[in-house]
Amino acid sequence: MATLIHRALQREGLAVDLAADGERAVLEAAAIPYDVILLDRMLPGIDGAEVCRRLRAGQVRAPILMLTAMGEIPHRVEGLDAGADDYLTKPFSLDELRARVRALARRGPATHAPVLEVGALRLNAATHEAWRDDHALVLTAKEFALLEVLMRHPGQVLSKAVLLDHVWDAAPGARSNVVEAQISALREKVDRPFRENIIETVRGVGYRLKRP
Repeated sequence: MATLIHRALQREGLAVDLAADGERAVLEAAAIPYDVILLDRMLPGIDGAEVCRRLRAGQVRAPILMLTAMGEIPHRVEGLDAGADDYLTKPFSLDELRARVRALARRGPATHAPVLEVGALRLNAATHEAWRDDHALVLTAKEFALLEVLMRHPGQVLSKAVLLDHVWDAAPGARSNVVEAQISALREKVDRPFRENIIETVRGVGYRLKRP
């Protein structure tokens, strides 16, 4: 079933990772800023409810859709109380699953604000405007998307693979050197005209936005 869902969501143009057990799910969800998490209630190892509790305790705020064959109300209540945002009981329609994923992605995590502020940086996702120290930044669409991802995760190292997934949506032909080129272009506008560099390279790992 996991493989079937994986393929169905990829056909929707989504970048999808698959974790085979609860321990792996906790590690991946804590390390990668996912837009939506699908969580099976009966995972091997740590079950879905416990995975959900650990993610919320670890400040993972991505919307979580719990999938289960356990349709009784107490089980559904346990999952929601553990931190799940929605519940889908097996068997379910793939069309309904895709619709719920789209709805949760639109909602986004509770921490998403229309205007992001990290130190001297401000970004308005709705109006597609960004500033540093009240100086307007003129950014391309990709530069803006890249800056937004970095600002949503200040201090967190994001790998090239993660940035490819979020900014280029794992588009065919997109490679890590594309990320390097866009980071360089972004630095020319966000860092070079100012005294302090705030986009950092962590060699062999990825990039991060320095916390103020």
